[in-house]
Formats: sequence, structure tokens, C-alpha cells
Amino acid sequence: MSQRLSIIRRNIVVWAVCLGFTAGTAQALDTPAREAFVFDMNTGTVLMEKNADELMPPASMSKLMTVTMVLERLKEGSLKMEDTLPVSEAAWKKGGSKMFVRVDTRVKISDLLRGVIIQSGNDACIVIAEGLAGSEEAFGDAMTARARELGMEKSVFKNATGWPHPEHRMTARELGILAKYIIENFPEYYGIFSEIDFTFSDIKQGNRNPLLYKSTGADGLKTGHTEESGYGLVGSAKRDDRRLIVVLNGLTSAKERSREGERLLEWGFREFGNYSLFKPGDIVDNARVWLGETDTVPLTVEEGVTITLSRQERKSMVVKVAYNEPIPAPILKGTPVAQLLIEIPDKEVITVPLIATENIARPGVVRRLTSAVEYLIFGPSAQ
Repeated sequence: MSQRLSIIRRNIVVWAVCLGFTAGTAQALDTPAREAFVFDMNTGTVLMEKNADELMPPASMSKLMTVTMVLERLKEGSLKMEDTLPVSEAAWKKGGSKMFVRVDTRVKISDLLRGVIIQSGNDACIVIAEGLAGSEEAFGDAMTARARELGMEKSVFKNATGWPHPEHRMTARELGILAKYIIENFPEYYGIFSEIDFTFSDIKQGNRNPLLYKSTGADGLKTGHTEESGYGLVGSAKRDDRRLIVVLNGLTSAKERSREGERLLEWGFREFGNYSLFKPGDIVDNARVWLGETDTVPLTVEEGVTITLSRQERKSMVVKVAYNEPIPAPILKGTPVAQLLIEIPDKEVITVPLIATENIARPGVVRRLTSAVEYLIFGPSAQ
């Protein structure tokens, strides 16, 4: 049997369904941020990264993990938005950004979520931590354990607020993972992130996310700032069917954070596109079959194939089909029998399994003998 390699040239590009991030940055871009991470959420393709795996103080951006712990309880049904949690003196006294909860009262989960997401309330975070885990320290341990289960291998949480602590650390990449998890798994609550303001205790506060006030398509997620961390942002924007997520930290001012977040989103939408090559069930190629009831078997992709590319990469992409020819019968429908290879200069080859669309049985003895003789005399063209 010989290795068959078919080259398929297209003016459109492939979209590989990814659970993780596609390795390699598509295009270099400088940023004044100390840490940065920008990716296309639909395909997982990283558009740019800078110190994305370095542990950093995340400040209030780590409140996304506090929010996640609440959203998961809501989804599983052990919490309801109408449930209330008590306000301790410790929560009431906490400094920094506040929701302005009152000691010895109870606050609804729906209000606490908005107090964290919109107002970045440290007091709201402590009410949640004490109400769900008994103490902020225990809640921090639970956050860290859950982060590991979500694939965040480096993040460590020592509190619910992002208050400065030498061991409270995250990475830009893991903040991106968390943002993606929230957007994908809690659509019924994600709209809170785009609410412009919230009033509690007769005090109206605006959402601290600067991207919400710009024409970027932004709808989340969270800002952060301490003296150690600098100014940070986890932002997301959607245009048509594309969604980008940007994570920045270590900027010098709120103005720079706003400008850089908007600039990177605009760059990502402008310079890159998502291109579909094959839809689920599309016939990619017909592979030759050895000693089967039919001479060929159609090949397809089980899921759609799409990729995020710059315009230049789109022009230079090559798609190939590779398999050992001919494929021996019997062949079971749904079995991977070949590979789709997507080659882009300066990137790792993307490999997608191609599966048989039909069951191909072996024929009777006489037919098998005839086919074998024809193959030996005339070669693959006889099949």
C-alpha cells in the first residue's frame, strides 16, 4: 500500500474545532501592557500573547472566579437568585471598592452578583465567601481547587476580592480560560456583565469596564487595579459570529487600559477572519478501497473545520488529504481512516481526522481474487 497525499487548494480557509488554544501567534503586535493575551473564542486561535503564562497579581480580575463559584451553584440549583446571605462586620468594614452593604442585613444573590460584576464590591465578595464557605480563607481554597478542575494549573486564590497578597496569583492565559468558561456555560447570567450601572443602598455606580462605553461590540467582563498589579482588563466583544477575548495587565493608567483594550479588539477583528472550509458531513475526498464491495469510500469531517487567519495566511494556506492507499475492507462507517492536513507557513500543521461515511464490506471469494489479480497486474488504477 502507498501513502496517498491529495492537495486541495481553496480561496477560503479551514476552521478547526478546538477545545484549547491553537499554538502559535498569528501576527506580532507590540503592547505597553506587561502581560497580554488575545484570542478568538470560536476557534481558540491565539492572536497575540505577551508573558501570558507568567504569574501576576490579578487584582479585581480574580473576582471572575468568585462570580464563577456563584454561577455554578445557581446552575446546579443549590442557589437561587432570590436567596439571601448575611452581611458580617468584616464584610461591612472591608476597604477598597464597595457595594455598600449594611452590617447585620441580608443581601440577595442577584444583588451580590451585580455588586461584584458592576461595582467590583469587595464587601460583596466577602459576603459571598462567608455565606458559601464559612470564611474567606476557605472560599479561596475552594476557588483554587475548582480552578484546577477547569484547567487553570497555576492560579492560586487567597481571598475572594483580589486584595493584595503575595501568593494570590493568576496568569493572563488562565484569565482567558476563565472568561471563555463563563461566556460559554452561563449565557442566562452573562448579560449582567454588560449592564452599565447598578444602584444599591441608594448609591448608583457605573460599570468599571471602559469597553462597554465604546462601539466595539463589547459585553464584558472585568477590570482590576492595585499598585502592584497596575491597571488590568479582561474584555470580550462579539461581532457577527466572531467573539474575541482580550486580557491585559500592568498598564499605567485607566486611560491607557481603555485605549489599549479597544485597540487590540479592533486590530483582532480587522486583521483576522474565521474561514469555513468544510461543514459537518461534507465529502472531503473519496479514498480507494482494497478488496471491498465498492472501490471507494467517501471521507468526511465529523465536525466543522474552520480556522482563524490573517489575510496573508489565507493566501498561502494548503489543505491536504493523507491516507495509506488503498484502505483495506471491511470499513466501518464513522471510523477514522484518513487525515486532513492544514498547512500554514510558520505554524504547526493542523490535523483533522477524516471518517468513512459508509460501511464497506468485503465481497465474496471470487470477487476478492479477481480484484487482487487486477491490482497486481494493473496497479491502483484498477481499483
